[in-house]
Amino acid sequence: MADAYIVAAKRTAGGRKNGALAEWHPANLGAQVLNAIVKETGIDPAAVEDVIMGCVTQAGEQAGQVGRTAVMASDLPDSVPAVTIDRQCGSSQQSIQFAAQAVMSGTQDVVIAAGVESMSRAPMGLNFQAGKVMDIPTDPTPKNLKEKYGIRGFSQFAGAEMIAKKHGHTKEMLDEFSVESHKRAAAATQAGAFKDELVVIEGRDGEGNKVMHDKDEGIRYDASMEGMAKLKILMEDGVMTAANASQICDGSSAVMVVSEKALKEHGLTPLARIHNLTVTAGDPVIMLEEPLFATDRALQRAGMKISEIDLYEVNEAFAPVPLAWLKHVGADPSKINVNGGAIALGHPLGASGTKLMATLVHALRARNGKYGLQTMCEGGGVANVTIIENLA
Repeated sequence: MADAYIVAAKRTAGGRKNGALAEWHPANLGAQVLNAIVKETGIDPAAVEDVIMGCVTQAGEQAGQVGRTAVMASDLPDSVPAVTIDRQCGSSQQSIQFAAQAVMSGTQDVVIAAGVESMSRAPMGLNFQAGKVMDIPTDPTPKNLKEKYGIRGFSQFAGAEMIAKKHGHTKEMLDEFSVESHKRAAAATQAGAFKDELVVIEGRDGEGNKVMHDKDEGIRYDASMEGMAKLKILMEDGVMTAANASQICDGSSAVMVVSEKALKEHGLTPLARIHNLTVTAGDPVIMLEEPLFATDRALQRAGMKISEIDLYEVNEAFAPVPLAWLKHVGADPSKINVNGGAIALGHPLGASGTKLMATLVHALRARNGKYGLQTMCEGGGVANVTIIENLA
């Protein structure tokens, strides 16, 4: 089977809810990374054969096929098609995998995988809001499914609490992990570690002044256990707080995936080769635990051991997820989310998959690592795993 290569990987810095990026229409926000990817590679924009854009809340300004409207708002010609996909938090990681599959199958040679989410302008849950269609009350979970699983509804928050209980996580353990996420993100920012992956765009500061948005807005440079301890536990007898969960975030990101033929025809330099693509599904109630088992499958299929992986990006949707993953897989804590994760940097839902890949590609290059693994928990008990090989 043919190989698929990553030749560019970019992201915007994260914007807090109603923060620096709140004035950007999602289509225009997505267009910024599409333009940056094309500029980075120097490729003829007309050579792009498809754009696959992840977006979770496809309502309001993110309705109407935001992938296509992002292409229309970009410098790409109208001849470039696009599609918008939703695999919940793994939407744009799935975009990468669909792009790679297109290239590996030989049906396309140049595909941009991307993601966008403006959680300020299309708030989480907007597409779940109660309403009526044909005078019938809407509910995303049919009554028969609630009966089948013995629940009132599916909840990622409840799933996080279940994982913490199952794996013996105390609030102190979760807070310690969260503080470390902020410390790593702060250190990476101060050292300029994100320089090569960031697309700097105009934003607004707290006073409404125009500024160049070049730093992730959610990092707490003074994060401490004392500060974490002050936050309210969100569920009776639980361990989760706002501080040990991912931050609401606005952002966009993109990765260009090409064939060997395209490398030669367009004079492109590969950053990484896609080594393995895996997606699995399991328990939809605890739901967020699936990255553990998806990683087992991915390593088995790749014929690899976790000790052969130099860096891992495991999305910090909730602190129990990466902690459970580390324990189950037997991974080295020093190699996970080395530049911080979503607890500090934010989780722009549909944009997080390509966002994490941009960070992984550039972090591997900076450390001269060979293999990187990315995984992400997703609503419904699904998880993607992507393994890449650094070629820099």
